[in-house]
Amino acid sequence: METTENKPLTKNIRPDRAFATLADYESTGGYQGLRKAISELQPKEVQQWVKDAGLRGRGGAGFVAGLKWSLVPMDDDALKTRYLIANGDEMEPGTFKDRLLLEKDPHQLIEGMIIASYAIQANIAYIFLRGEYRLAARRLENALLEARVKGYLGEHILNSDFNLEIYLHTSAGRYICGEETALINALEGKRANPRTKPPFAVVSGLWGKPTVVNNVETLCNVPHILHYGVDWYKGLGRGADQGTKLFGASGRVNRPGLWELPMGTPIREIIEEHAGGMQPGYQLRGFLPGGASTDFLLPEHLDVAMDYEAVARAGSRMGTGTLIILDDKTCPVRMVLNLEQFFARESCGWCTPCRDGLPWVVTLLQDIIDGRGRLEDLGTLSGLSRMMSPGNTFCALAPGAMEPLQSALKFFREDFERYILGKNSIVGAG
Repeated sequence: METTENKPLTKNIRPDRAFATLADYESTGGYQGLRKAISELQPKEVQQWVKDAGLRGRGGAGFVAGLKWSLVPMDDDALKTRYLIANGDEMEPGTFKDRLLLEKDPHQLIEGMIIASYAIQANIAYIFLRGEYRLAARRLENALLEARVKGYLGEHILNSDFNLEIYLHTSAGRYICGEETALINALEGKRANPRTKPPFAVVSGLWGKPTVVNNVETLCNVPHILHYGVDWYKGLGRGADQGTKLFGASGRVNRPGLWELPMGTPIREIIEEHAGGMQPGYQLRGFLPGGASTDFLLPEHLDVAMDYEAVARAGSRMGTGTLIILDDKTCPVRMVLNLEQFFARESCGWCTPCRDGLPWVVTLLQDIIDGRGRLEDLGTLSGLSRMMSPGNTFCALAPGAMEPLQSALKFFREDFERYILGKNSIVGAG
């Protein structure tokens, strides 16, 4: 039986109202998780609750949130200044899950941030928001004001010794700001280049102080874990991973959109049931399971469960959990070129493989499509994919950019060859 407790992230999101006010949010249990955390639990106990619940980061990497929090130095000799940052940059192509949460239920993020800040004893927190999310910015500003007036922010929150201020920072943009250390540099007013690791942000982050950066959706899970309990949260998932997840689909499906579903939901169910299947006259040829920076999977992978390990075993990554559908009338070569043009433009230029390699990839793909390609270009593209693989670049931007390319060369090689041989794409579509 489906109840609001089975869909904690979206229980306040309904088509009959624009967004949940503070009164709406409190009427469905809002801020009860915060009350429990501050009145009944010590900070390290809150960390343990989240760790035991198995909440993994929803931004793409899937790192265990409670474990990340526990890495923050908190003994008597540790620095007293600590920061929490909510990463709302969300510039991954095909991904729009955080936008829904920010615009439709902003108090959920704010409560999650307050609990997370209490867990690491941070007195200042920031929401790093994609600059284009103007509606989300306005609603977050209103929600922050409501929370301050009610005493959820400021000094002596809920009559405790805990103080917290949350500031909204609207970003000037760039995809690289989704990388946590580049985000931190941008927040400090510097160029958004990634930092060398170690030290990691949890030890030396914003202005050299311990800093936790969590994705918006990750933090939105936290209030419900504290409110309903660890066992409840673990019971929401269908497989190896716990909780629910906002899964999405875009492309030639009948109902593109977002749905809150249990972790481990099969891909077939997402596409055929929730997205309504393929539009009339189109057939599924492949899909990127977690945004643009993931490897293509094929119709034979439809029964793979959407959890981190299962998708990895299939040869891709779950990423943000937002499917980009490739149909049989869309040219995969042109689709990949479109993605690589984006990644080349968004490179921060800090390391040579990414700065020079991605434009080279774009040039080769454009030559292939324009009829100037050679068969040996496919070997060059494969070689560039290896050169920009994990461990060969300063951050994960270029390796992520190579995932759709390397998998397209594997699964759709004939499409590339037909361009080179002067036969164009097998479907002749862009």
